[in-house]
Order: sequence, then structure tokens, then C-alpha cells
Amino acid sequence: MSKKRSAVIAAIFFAVLSVTVLSVHHFNKNENQQFEEYTYNLFCQEVSGNTISLHYTLKNPAAYGITNAPVSIGSCTTDTGSVCAAIENALALLQSYDRRRLSEENKLTYDILEEYYTTAFELAPYSLYEEPLSPLTGTQSQLPVVLSEYQFYNTADVDTYLKLLKKIPDYFDSILEFEQARAEKGLFMSENALGDLTAECTAFVRLGKENYLYSSFEEKLKELEEELPPKKKKSFNRKKYIKTHDKYIKKYIFPAYQALAKGLNALRDDCSDDGSGGLCRLPGGKQYYELVAASETGSDRSIPKLQELARRQVMEDLGTMQTSLAQLGVSNLSSEDADARSSDLYSSQGMILEDSNPVSILNTLEKKMGNDFPKPPAVDVQVKYVQKSLEEYLSPAFYMIPAIDNANSNVIYINAGHIPDDLSLFTTLAHEGYPGHLYQNVYYMHQNPDPIRCLLGFGGYTEGWATYDETALRYKEHVL
Repeated sequence: MSKKRSAVIAAIFFAVLSVTVLSVHHFNKNENQQFEEYTYNLFCQEVSGNTISLHYTLKNPAAYGITNAPVSIGSCTTDTGSVCAAIENALALLQSYDRRRLSEENKLTYDILEEYYTTAFELAPYSLYEEPLSPLTGTQSQLPVVLSEYQFYNTADVDTYLKLLKKIPDYFDSILEFEQARAEKGLFMSENALGDLTAECTAFVRLGKENYLYSSFEEKLKELEEELPPKKKKSFNRKKYIKTHDKYIKKYIFPAYQALAKGLNALRDDCSDDGSGGLCRLPGGKQYYELVAASETGSDRSIPKLQELARRQVMEDLGTMQTSLAQLGVSNLSSEDADARSSDLYSSQGMILEDSNPVSILNTLEKKMGNDFPKPPAVDVQVKYVQKSLEEYLSPAFYMIPAIDNANSNVIYINAGHIPDDLSLFTTLAHEGYPGHLYQNVYYMHQNPDPIRCLLGFGGYTEGWATYDETALRYKEHVL
């Protein structure tokens, strides 16, 4: 999976562009110039509305004319009416431009925005069906990682980061209010999910001083201090920053997690079934599922049609596997030997993983993709491991999407607790790195796209690309 930059905690904000930007048509500019001015202003407004999104999207906001943006972390909303109205206004504003007079590139941007708004408008009445909290991938899991990776380019970033910590309790309160609204509508999570979530919150707090927020903060301060010019180093008080940070973690972060766990437990009587019923148990759940499927896949096919396509693909893949096994001589073996021989397909990768260092694997993957993909831009990649005490509560791996004006700096997190063998590590790095999410993002960013395009996420494309690469490389290594 990849961590999205436009709403790094995207589930919280429901990925709806809250457009209020005013667009004035200047008659001394042609339609393309006016449209590009509109999308640029839209981009600046969106990234300015949330400090974390702004910081993760732009290393240097001033270069985009963004200065003195207020420190904000956003909140959940239960007001579906205002969400619908905002999207409707945004769509009307977009459609005030004459698509026929736009360049091909701008037509594509127009179409993507129109699709995005239309889908968001259809989903808006179902806002309470969204779930900002979920085991492994919800806000409670993502937020600490996002904070630990909040880069300090200057001392002002440190000050802003500390201000953000003070806003976490109110932010979590808004999430709890949202969950209470879900419970009142009979949409609350299952008891199993509730148990997992409260366990995550408790485990996070129990770490105390061993929590990686402490160590990551001190490491970033040290790196920043080393890069400061001599005059600024004299006034840089690292010990004071650390003391303030320690105080804020105890005063704001840990209590926020404790309050969230307590508030969720208070809703235990409103839990749904064990989760096996899925969305079909909810009123309007079928219609909501159809909208989500369309949004995620980017397809207007019906659910039965998508199911048929999936079934046909599975059958086609099984046929390919049988052909490949036959080429390896498996079909001529006894069933016992065939099972043993076929299992070799999923054993260690031999020469490829003589060096199982993740960086070495990424270098190998980058070389191997050379004949099949355009050459990737030269970038720096850090591979980090999830803190052992939190392995149970985080995804197997994730890629942190870099700022669009700092695409050379990339981070991939590996959760060793969910990586059982070398093959899993190899395919995971193919998914998150080359030619997966890392390549997908840095290659695109180096094509100089309209910035607004970098804020729009489409899950079917994003994860579909990485999953394709993961399985294709597995197949290529073992069969071809």
C-alpha cells in the first residue's frame, strides 16, 4: 500500500475537495490559461487547508505562493448536506470552462476532476458509511507514522510540528463524534474490529518512552542541527525542543489515544455483528458498495459484470499456472512429487536473494525492470523497519509518497513481523518500490504534471499497478 499525500490520513477527510475557490474568467486570457490558473489556485487552496497535507505535498510552499498558512489538522464531519453542497458548487465551477477549447492535456485534467467530483457527489450522502478507524490501516495506525516522518527542513517546521501535537486531542474528539453518529445510525463497527482498535491504542500508549515518536523526533532534530549554518546553530536549543516534545507527548498524544479507546469502548453495545455480514447488512449497503466499487475501479460496469470479469481472470491465471508447471515437468511427476516441485516455485529466490538486504533487493529490481519499463529517475530511497512492539498493529509494508517538489527523497517501511520469508520480502519490495509505488510516483512526478493531478487518488489504479508488478515479477522470476 502507499500512504497518500493529499490526505495522508485520507480516510479522515473522505477525500472530498472542499472547493470554495473563486474563479474569475479573464477575457484577455485564452481558455487554457484560465483553466490552468483555476487548477493551480485549486491546488494551492487544497494543500493549504491542512498542515500535514501541505507539508507532505510541498517542501517549499512559498515557491507556490503559499505563505502563513494556518496550522490545522482538519476534522471529521457528519454534515453530509454541506459536503454535498460543496461538491455541487465545485462541479459547477469546473463545468463553467469550455472543455472543447482546452488542450488534450487539459482535457484529461478536466475529465479526471469531473469524474472525481461526480463520484464524490454520489458518495456524499453515504459519508457516515466511511470508516476512519480500522485495524492496521486506520487513523490510529497511520497518524504516528505520519508524525514520525514529518520532515524538519528548518526550525519553523519544528515549531509547527509541536503545534500540531497540541491539536491531536480535538482531532480525535471529532473522530469519536463521527463514530457516535455512525452508532446512532446503526453503522458502528463490529466487536472484533473494536477489540483490535482499542488494543492498538493501548499498545501505543504502553510503549511510553520506547515509542518511536520520541526517537524519530530526536533523530530529525540532530539532522537539522547538523545542516544549520553556524550562526543559527548557536541559537538552536535542541534540549529545549526535546523537553517540550516529551511534555506534549504525555500531555496531548497519549491522553488522546486513551480517550479514543475509552470512547470507543463506551459504544460497545452498538457494535454490529462479527463483520461477516459486510455492507449488505446495512440499509442502502448494496447501493453504497456499488458506488465504492465504481470509485475504486474507475469502471462503470455492474457488480455482476465485475464478478464475471474476475472469475474469467482467475480461470485464465489457473490455466497459465498449469501450463507453466507442465513446462517445468511437474505434470509428469507423481502427485506427491508434483506438490513438492510446485512448492519450489514459492521457495527462496536463490542467487537473487543471496543478499537479502532490502536496499540490495531494490537495486536488483530496478535493474531487472530495465527491459520492460522506461528508465526511472535517479532518487534516494530509505528502507525503515516498523518498531517491533507495533508490528502486530501495522500493515506489512507501505511507501511514503514524497513531496512533489522533493520527489528524490523516498521512504519505504517494512514490517518484519508480516514478512515470513525471502520471497515475501522480494515481492513486497516490488509492490512498494520498483516497479511498484515508488516508480509509479517518482516517474509521474518527473513528467511535470498539473499539480492538482497529484492530489487525486484512485485506488484501483494505484494498487492495481503495484499488485500487477508484484505478481508479474514473481511470475517472471520463477517461470520465464
